[in-house]
Amino acid sequence: MLAFLSRVLLVIVGLFVLPLGAHALWWAMRDDVAPSWRAADWSSAKLLPAASEAPQAIVAVYAARVGRWRGIFAHHTWVVVKEAGARTYTRYDKVGWGSPVRTNGWAPDGRWFGNAPHPVVLIEGEAAERLIPQVRQAVASYPYQTFGAYNAWPGPNSNTFVAHVMRSVPELGAALPPTALGKDWQPWRDMVGLTPSRTGIQISLGGYAGLALGWVEGIEIDFMGLVAGIDLRRPAVKIPAWGRIGMDPITW
Repeated sequence: MLAFLSRVLLVIVGLFVLPLGAHALWWAMRDDVAPSWRAADWSSAKLLPAASEAPQAIVAVYAARVGRWRGIFAHHTWVVVKEAGARTYTRYDKVGWGSPVRTNGWAPDGRWFGNAPHPVVLIEGEAAERLIPQVRQAVASYPYQTFGAYNAWPGPNSNTFVAHVMRSVPELGAALPPTALGKDWQPWRDMVGLTPSRTGIQISLGGYAGLALGWVEGIEIDFMGLVAGIDLRRPAVKIPAWGRIGMDPITW
């Protein structure tokens, strides 16, 4: 039994702890990390055209590293929609302060704590127009909307919210970054279920550990919110703290 536990410990250290430590060291050496909320750049990263210049409908999901030391291992994600002909975008975030689900708190493609976002999903035209009512309904039906219904770790948090939207609208056809801490959180009563894309099976032990096997999500092992895995559909490896390395996973 002791030998078995020793092997398990070695796997945990090699698969999760060492990559986390290496990324923490790299993060500490950076000189471009904003020191505070006030000092950070929250401006548009210019990933989206001005709404007035984009007549088509748009649905997007963005992810950006969070601020200060938490950026070592976590991304924040959010949802953006725009109906055809609309003059403005609508952005939805779940944050630990302010209104339960915040609408238009920041630029739709804004930097998060100074960190530029990258798209997880970007769908335009008729396909987006069909999905927007479903996305808005998913936002409205998020079950952890009340004040206090937020837990940075293991969840429910901002990434749990976006995972709920993607689970409610599987046609989005994408997986959140492995560094979207909280994406795999599920209440204990829903310990076993489908992955958000509904292309596989997910086991979640309250966000403390879990396993996902899906065509869109690939193979993911979750330990204390850190995710290791591989993507076979769009070949890539998923390294704790570092994130995804390989083919671009974005759904266009």
